[in-house]
Amino acid sequence: EVQLVESGGGLVQAGGSLRVSCAASGLSTDDYAIGWFRQAPGKEREGISCISLSDGSTFYADSVKGRFTISNDNAKNTVYLQMNKLKPEDTAVYYCAADKLEGGECKEREYLAIWGQGTLVTVSP
Repeated sequence: EVQLVESGGGLVQAGGSLRVSCAASGLSTDDYAIGWFRQAPGKEREGISCISLSDGSTFYADSVKGRFTISNDNAKNTVYLQMNKLKPEDTAVYYCAADKLEGGECKEREYLAIWGQGTLVTVSP
C-alpha cells in the first residue's frame, strides 16, 4: 500500500521561503508521478507541480513557475517542493498525491486514489 506523508508547512512572511516534503512509502517501482496540489479556503483545489520519479521530468503551473521547484531524493523516497518568493495568495493546505505513470507524463495523471493528509502553509503580508 502506497502512503504519503507531507511535512514542512508553517507560517512565513511574504517574500520568504519554505520547503514542504512528501515522504512516500510502499512504492514498488519508480513508475510513479508525484504531484503537489493546494487548496485555499473557499477555493478549488489547484494542481501546481509534479515530477516523474522515473526520469525526473517536471511540470509547473503558471501560478508558481519561476518561484517553486520540485525535486526528488530517491534515497529518502521523498519529494520536495521548495517555495521561494512566497505571496499571501500562496496560503493554502498543500497536498501531495501519487499516480502510476504508465508511459505518460506526470501532468497527464489523474491522481485519484493516493493522497497525503496535507500541510498548512500560511504567508503573512
